[in-house]
Order: sequence, then C-alpha cells, then structure tokens
Amino acid sequence: MAPDTVSLRYFLVLAQELNFTRAAARIGIAQPALSARMRRLEAELGTALLVRDTRSVELTTAGAALAESAPPALAALDRAWDTARSAAAGELGTLRIGYSLSAGAETAPALVDRLIRGNSGLEVSAVPMATPEISPAVADGRIDAGITRGEQPGRGVRRFLLRRARIGVQLAQHHPLAEHPEIEIADAAAYPLRLPDRATNPVIHDQLSALFRDTRPHLRFHTPAVSFDMSQRDLRDGVTLAPAGEAAATAQPAGLTWRPLRGAPSLTIHLVLPREQSPLHRRIRAVARTLAHELHWLPD
Repeated sequence: MAPDTVSLRYFLVLAQELNFTRAAARIGIAQPALSARMRRLEAELGTALLVRDTRSVELTTAGAALAESAPPALAALDRAWDTARSAAAGELGTLRIGYSLSAGAETAPALVDRLIRGNSGLEVSAVPMATPEISPAVADGRIDAGITRGEQPGRGVRRFLLRRARIGVQLAQHHPLAEHPEIEIADAAAYPLRLPDRATNPVIHDQLSALFRDTRPHLRFHTPAVSFDMSQRDLRDGVTLAPAGEAAATAQPAGLTWRPLRGAPSLTIHLVLPREQSPLHRRIRAVARTLAHELHWLPD
C-alpha cells in the first residue's frame, strides 16, 4: 500500500533540510510530531530512510532514492486531483453546440469565445443546424447544448432565455424607408417581405407573419428559391425588406442597412440544455448567464 502523501511531502522537506528542527519549523508542526511521522513512513515502507544521531540526519540509500523519485510522482498526483476537480466543475471535456443560423452573427460566437477563453480544458465545437432539429439533438445527446431563435418546442430539454433583441428590417441603403431611424410596421408591410421557408423556423416565421398581418391583412411574402441565398439580390435592389433581429445591424453586408420597427415586440434567443444536467452543462449555463449580464442581452 502506498504511503500517505502528507508524510511523503514532510519527508521531502526533511530531505532538503537534513535537520528535524528546521524541517518542523518550515512545515509548521512540532518536532516530535515530525519524528513520529517519519517512523510511521519507514514502517510502511519496511526500510529505514534516515540515519539519525544527536547532531545530524542523513539519508539512507533508500531515502535518497525516494527523495529523487517522489517529487515527479507527487506532481503527477496533484495534476490528477486538479483534473478531477476541473471535470467536477464542468471545466474539462468536449462541448458540442448547435445553433440557429441567425444566431451565428453575434450570439453564438460570443458564447463560444467566452467558453474557450475562460476554460482552457474545454474543447468546443459549434455548428449551424436547422432550428427545429436543435432541441431533439440536445435531448438525445447528439449535441450538448443549443442556441435557438425563438422558444422552440421539444421534450427532454430545458430552455433558458439568453437574449432579447429588437425586431427590425434589413433593407437596401438606397431604399426610401432607410431615411427613417425607425420604421412603422405598417410602412414595412407595404413592401414584399423576405422570409425564409417556414420549415426552417416555424416559431419565428409565425411570429413575424402575425406581426405584419396585424397591420395589413394581405401581405406579400418573398421566399428565396435558394436556401441561404448569399447574393440577396432582391434585397439589395430595394425590391424586398427582410425582417431581422438587431444583431443584423452589427454584420451588415455591403449595400444593406438595418432599421428597428417601432412598437414591435422583441425576438428571443434561448440556450437549450438537457433536462438532466452534468457539471459541464451547469458550467455552460453559468457562463451564458454572466455573458448575458455583461453584454446587456437581457433587461435588468
């Protein structure tokens, strides 16, 4: 059976000092207590480690070998303890995050960056996913956490409000409505509205559709024929407006701008975690809560 590590650490101090009085003072215990510890250590090993007389202490061959080999062994043990504590605190492991494409402009990168910078033992990977697939993937363990726009349905998960964002519209810089610092909902509804296919995010699609239908019953919607159409030609040409959260204002493609809609409710972005949470999930939740507070994503 291996000796207790406290006695081993005391022995290493004594091996350096070769004097019980100085070693005991350095450790902070009484000299008789140190002597008793060394006798027990020798008994456990079954061999003498020290040669004592009234004036000096010398190491035996076994004592010298232990003094040389023990420090790296104790360092390895310390690292093992630190690793266990980090794992228990959710600071160690592999973290897989899936996020709605619209959360990739600002919210997801900010959270991933904070997780990486604050937890060197975490390996984080984040990939965009179809929003309706995120909660089921969290529930069955394919991913560890999700970031969704809108409070998505799904069993076996818990949702935490991460951010509230103003609703506005993306539009061409030369569009007549771009002259206004805020746009009336009814004015925006007079133009074709560029919305992605409902299947990509039914919750947000229905929320935005209802917002505009309250002011104009017969809306004109434009669904791009190409999913994730990066050219956005109809938008750049001023033909359509694209409802979007305020994060769109921080990552504007050339030729486009963003304006808030006056009186519109906020869009919500949620962190999705499994109902049964590990230390890693609790760490994500704590980091997300701190980040939301620091960046004023939620009202006080």
